[in-house]
Amino acid sequence: MSKINSRIPEGPIADKWTNHKNNMKLVAPNNRPKIDVIVVGTGLAGGAAAASLGEMGYNVKAFCFQDSPRRAHSIAAQGGINAAKNYQNDGDSVYRLFYDTIKGGDYRAREANVHRLAEVSGNIIDQCVAQGVPFAREYGGLLDNRSFGGTQVQRTFYAAGQTGQQLLLGAYSALSRQVGLGRVKMYHRHEMMDLVVVDSKARGIIARNLVTGEIERHSAHAVIIASGGYGNVYFLSTNAMGSNVSAAWKVHKRGALFANPCFVQIHPTCIPVHGTNQSKLTLMSESLRNSGRIWVPKKKEDAEAIRSGNLKPTQIPEEERDYFLERRYPAFGNLVPRDVASRAAKERCDAGFGIEANDTNEGVYLDFASEIKSKGRQAAFAKGEHSPSEERILELGKKWIEEKYGNLFQMYQKITDENPYETPMKIYPAVHYTMGGVWVDYNLQSTIEGCFVAGEANFSDHGANRLGASALMQGLADGYFVLPYTVSDYLANEIRTGKISTDSPEFDAAENDVKESINRFLNNKGTKSVDYFHKRLGLIMWNKVGMGRNEKGLNEAIEKIRSLKEEFYKDVFVPGSADELNPELEKALRVADFLELGQLMAVDALQRNESCGGHFREEYQDSEGETLRDDENFKYAAAWEYAGGEATEAKLHKEELKYEFIKIAARNYK
Repeated sequence: MSKINSRIPEGPIADKWTNHKNNMKLVAPNNRPKIDVIVVGTGLAGGAAAASLGEMGYNVKAFCFQDSPRRAHSIAAQGGINAAKNYQNDGDSVYRLFYDTIKGGDYRAREANVHRLAEVSGNIIDQCVAQGVPFAREYGGLLDNRSFGGTQVQRTFYAAGQTGQQLLLGAYSALSRQVGLGRVKMYHRHEMMDLVVVDSKARGIIARNLVTGEIERHSAHAVIIASGGYGNVYFLSTNAMGSNVSAAWKVHKRGALFANPCFVQIHPTCIPVHGTNQSKLTLMSESLRNSGRIWVPKKKEDAEAIRSGNLKPTQIPEEERDYFLERRYPAFGNLVPRDVASRAAKERCDAGFGIEANDTNEGVYLDFASEIKSKGRQAAFAKGEHSPSEERILELGKKWIEEKYGNLFQMYQKITDENPYETPMKIYPAVHYTMGGVWVDYNLQSTIEGCFVAGEANFSDHGANRLGASALMQGLADGYFVLPYTVSDYLANEIRTGKISTDSPEFDAAENDVKESINRFLNNKGTKSVDYFHKRLGLIMWNKVGMGRNEKGLNEAIEKIRSLKEEFYKDVFVPGSADELNPELEKALRVADFLELGQLMAVDALQRNESCGGHFREEYQDSEGETLRDDENFKYAAAWEYAGGEATEAKLHKEELKYEFIKIAARNYK
């Protein structure tokens, strides 16, 4: 019997979620204090879920490995959050957001989940405004919107270039209130080490106090994993250095299926790699593509002169610039989806037109000169200056840009020592977001009863590519508007269970497994650092399982990771002890999981003989370099069952994706 049961409600798609909520079981307010819920991760999804469940009256234990929930990686999201409010009266609707998300994901997402996401999007904005999130506003006081990739409407709400930070502060304030009321107990500087399953149900976790090294047992009637994505498997990514896959991977190893691991998003607007000693990459918000134009020189000799320092981009006349996204995709231009924009930039650089003087000559320009002049003229006209000088136009245009994107421009200048008001930004695609994750059903429950997974840690809402400004939307939708219903439905059968004891063989076994893993690393007599192996894994992943994939490279990746994993366990050196703050031990445990995951990503990419979204198999492209899907054979979510540390032994389960309310078609942004 298949382990896949998506539990999608029957009926018209616009009614599924409402009817489903109306028929869910409830837990009476007087019974909620008798029930414990563990939330792992306190970013937008986890923080919102913990705050909501605490507000409802459940006993919540929330865990984060940072010193504060405010340091969750959600804080790094810059550009905005989508919602189908149609404030601009430009044709947006719940259906349009639903359609754009399905199409943007290259028809590899589950219809019902995506429609629910679009349905609750408006509620998210209302919730956040009520919390005091300082969204940008228009002249009249209404909330402002801008466009993001993959859309032709303005639906992205934003707070300058720090939307994620402001949204997280809103969730954190709600969480802090529940902590103050005693309904949520926060465990800072704690990392989940394993999931405890008793009689096929998630009943708690083993956690490590990262300051003292103490191994702790925590029980609950349900466990929510909201620990983010796994982009750091590539070592260099836009993710925070601490971001990892371990919580989700431990759940997978205990029996939860892991879906679509090869679906990784490459973001087109990152600051290019500068050197081999870099530890992470910096994202420049996708919102900048509203105002910036992406280009490379039309002549290779100009690109070579720029790389050698003999020519400046401002010296290249307009007619000698190739605005390649506008040329290839006139309908969407610079606002094509992220995977499309990324591949187009790679194609130009592979052809020799890259402008960055790094090892690979990879980089393109994001130029704001046209927008500065356009907005400067508008601003001057609004002030009654109908014949402004060029200097006045530039002055007012730069002021407009500063109001919209000032902190992003400042960040770019501090990193690169170049003024983006005067010279174009240099950008190049980099690993950003992971659409794959723990497989969940419509209720966001994994294949382990009582183990729910939210936000980027699950696979459910984005398909093979995520639209810009949808990550924050999914995290808050899951935490505020989905899990409070679905977790309560599950917990309605737990009110007679009583307190879950941590004194059981299952807790004993899980704790012993954790201690054995720790001791194995600390007692290893290796000679190489954890980062030495992590960097090598990252190179394999980027070169073989990155923006371009092919059968030969994927087979090589599987073998290379197998060899690297053996070498890692033989020759890694972890200093220090288990009973202290030991960042190298933390990294070793996480990289061990990355090695297993990386191999599974290659296996997943190898079996998917098509190109879709961020998964670009070079064998499957049309004459213009666009993706060639195979809907007849691969219109499914690939959900893998763990079968030991060798990914080639993993068992594949397929969830067929049925499109009843959207006509499946080739993506066209031209």
